[in-house]
Amino acid sequence: MDVIFAILQILGSLGIFIYGMKLMSEGIQNAAGDKLRSILSGMTKNKYLGILTGFFITTLVQSSSATTVMVVSFVNAGLLTLTESLGVIMGANIGTTVTLWIIAVLGKFPMTKFAIALIGLSFPFIFSKKDKVKYIAEFILGFGILFIGLDFLKGSVPDIRSNPEMLSFVQNFTDLSIPYASIILFVIFGSILTLVVQSSSAATAITLTLLIQGWIPFELACAMILGENIGTTVTANIAAAIGNVHAKRAARFHFIFNVLGVVWILILFIPYTSIIHGMLDSALFSSMADFLGKNNERIGLAIFHTSFNIINVLMLMWFSSQIASWVIKIVPSVTDDDEEFKLQHISTGLMSTPELSLMEARKEIRQFAKLVEKMSSNVYDLFFEKQKKVGKLIDKIKDREDITDRMDLELNDFLAKVSESDISKNTSNEIKQLLSMSGDMERIADIYFEITKNFERLKREEVELPANAKEEIKEIMLLVIKAISFMRTNLNEEKQDIQIKEIISIEKEINAKRKEVFTNHFLRLEKGIYTPKQGVLFIDFVNRCERIGDHIMNVHEAILGVSDLYAEVEKN
Repeated sequence: MDVIFAILQILGSLGIFIYGMKLMSEGIQNAAGDKLRSILSGMTKNKYLGILTGFFITTLVQSSSATTVMVVSFVNAGLLTLTESLGVIMGANIGTTVTLWIIAVLGKFPMTKFAIALIGLSFPFIFSKKDKVKYIAEFILGFGILFIGLDFLKGSVPDIRSNPEMLSFVQNFTDLSIPYASIILFVIFGSILTLVVQSSSAATAITLTLLIQGWIPFELACAMILGENIGTTVTANIAAAIGNVHAKRAARFHFIFNVLGVVWILILFIPYTSIIHGMLDSALFSSMADFLGKNNERIGLAIFHTSFNIINVLMLMWFSSQIASWVIKIVPSVTDDDEEFKLQHISTGLMSTPELSLMEARKEIRQFAKLVEKMSSNVYDLFFEKQKKVGKLIDKIKDREDITDRMDLELNDFLAKVSESDISKNTSNEIKQLLSMSGDMERIADIYFEITKNFERLKREEVELPANAKEEIKEIMLLVIKAISFMRTNLNEEKQDIQIKEIISIEKEINAKRKEVFTNHFLRLEKGIYTPKQGVLFIDFVNRCERIGDHIMNVHEAILGVSDLYAEVEKN
């Protein structure tokens, strides 16, 4: 029973530590919001800036997993290319070492009182109506909880030197007779530990605690750190599992890069750790004993972690292009058709903030618009271009309409989950706008599908429209295609750059064309140029095209966050 209680204490302490880390990471990500995205996308034009960016972001959010998942999501969403992401991933490896320095240096001091004071200071502000204030308070609160968890963790792990039986058991693993066997075993153990706790920071905290309490020697603590370097890559690979090919490549690069680093350091492991031991025994560290404490191996572990990652980046950054080429061969491209059958840009959402989730959803909406534009071209070709491929075109339109139904459903489900988290009023409004856009574009796809069914009826019943009627359908279809193309462009623009007057101008063109066509239609009916059946099918095509124009207007209103574009023009 005592053993079970001790294990539960360790798990509980670890849970408090991870919860504090989660609060810190999410708080700073939410506080940064768009700035975090602009930093990542704007400072990655070359690998050197990318490395600095990755280091800065990871130091800020205190989680390399958060940074790499963010990077994978941005690659998935098309905001970063694979090449641009490589530097950020390398920089994240260095940034994650800062956590161990904080724990190693501050963990020596009695942080519990200070941590409780931080919690007391920040707690009232988490109820603030100002989002920024609330998110910064969450970050400080998380910092305090993290150190309480660390203190509990150190207290929960017994000092092995006072337990001879446990010491004898552990020595069976730490004193293996085969050279390097213990080192390899603890590299594997470090990887598994990171996989289980899903946080390299939590895993390094456990490793440091085991070192301080005497469970493992310094060299095996370093071996665990190497394993944690591999284990931390799994989170991003999980996030990329349902992403597109580019996201998978970014995640695989992270894994291969870290594995290559562990391979070369293992070859030099014994002399490398001996050099660090020599540094710890030097006069410099001896003179700092009052500050660092007698057990300065905690500092040695931080030195090993940081120096290894810096050297690894300096060595392998010159081969990043070759590693990327290797990754591209391992994860080959797939066809567009394979990609169309699922959401391309929405990741698993691991460690994802509402801001990041909305960014992914916005990219998915753009993909939705691209699919609708393809349908508009297919329907136009059906009427006027590829008469010999009618069957294939009809099948393609039906398939794409089916895809849009699923995209709309999945987007609705995804945004509903985002809305369940703690979100601001602005985020809530944007979710409503995205839902509105998705619904309107799904309805456009439905209308094109209905036009296709009526086209099939036209052919099946061998009904032929007069040449001037066909020309009028062509004209209004081209106007709608123009409107859809403009909609796609505006989905990529900033709100202030969108020309509202041009949107209204296109809508008025469509409405004027419909009015003109109606006049001509009634004249043809009066003159008996075509039968009522021909007239019904013709006017149905025209009405449906005009309704597509209305839905395009709705999408623009959602993009701009207004209820009436005409009123907006008058206001300005």
